[in-house]
Amino acid sequence: MLRDDSVMVLGEDVGDNGGVFRATDGLLDTFGEERVVDTPLAESGIVGSAIGLATHGMRPVAEIQFMGFVYPAFDQLVSHAARLRARSQGQYTCPMVVRAPYGGGIDAPEHHSESTEAFFVHQPGLKVAVPSTPYDAKGLLAAAIRDPDPVVFLEPKKIYRAFRQPVPADPYTVDLGEAAVRRQGSDVSVFTYGAMTKPTMVAASELDGDIDVEVVDLRTLSPLDRETIAESAKKTGRTAVVHEGPKTAGMGAEVVATVQEEALVYQEAPVERITGFDVPFPLHAVEDYYLPAAVRIEDRIRRAYEF
Repeated sequence: MLRDDSVMVLGEDVGDNGGVFRATDGLLDTFGEERVVDTPLAESGIVGSAIGLATHGMRPVAEIQFMGFVYPAFDQLVSHAARLRARSQGQYTCPMVVRAPYGGGIDAPEHHSESTEAFFVHQPGLKVAVPSTPYDAKGLLAAAIRDPDPVVFLEPKKIYRAFRQPVPADPYTVDLGEAAVRRQGSDVSVFTYGAMTKPTMVAASELDGDIDVEVVDLRTLSPLDRETIAESAKKTGRTAVVHEGPKTAGMGAEVVATVQEEALVYQEAPVERITGFDVPFPLHAVEDYYLPAAVRIEDRIRRAYEF
């Protein structure tokens, strides 16, 4: 916001209260009410306003308090933001970001814990980013704000303030559409993103000495870095994918399809999908059972290796 006067934020409680997770804390004092706008509780109005601002020279960053509250704004996102460039044959673009905390891990009700990222990935015209580290959170968000098209930026609640990492004070970006190999390995490739990156790394460490696990953090779900997926799958010959959303039609299915299309002849075992279950997100008493834990990930990696 310091380097670009066209960047502004809007959403419920983003001003005086600094956002439900304090992500916008202090921005109102620095940039004033014209660039930090508290809105009514109306997700469709928030996203619709962002579209209008984006088509008139601004780069709005809209906050939806929880991913499970975004559904009233689907018409604005899918029917308008995602289609504007194609509908206008490039005369208009929609440079806007929709930030939404998502996922489980904080013992909250289902609307506060869902992982429905696949909805957005399925819609052409939307880009979808999911950071797993503070460094990537800053770099991916900067890239999303500078992008000429709408980006859905999903922030895993489970890792808010979970750990610290040095982050450069100077501006930088992490390119959308580029995965990161978090751990080199030669036996099994595991693809994951967001809050599931940490338990996947823990599982890989637990298996160290028996199974050499490569961990790939997708970081961007759309566009998906299919080249890195294929390269890793060819390298190891065994693959798994981890995400906390439901299994059916989730991101894991798209990773499996990519492996089948690009690296089938290299595979020595079926691809393992370690995911949430095909049920509404449960109440907190069984949340830990629903979310993939390191021990479940470890077991499925071993199954792929021993096939």
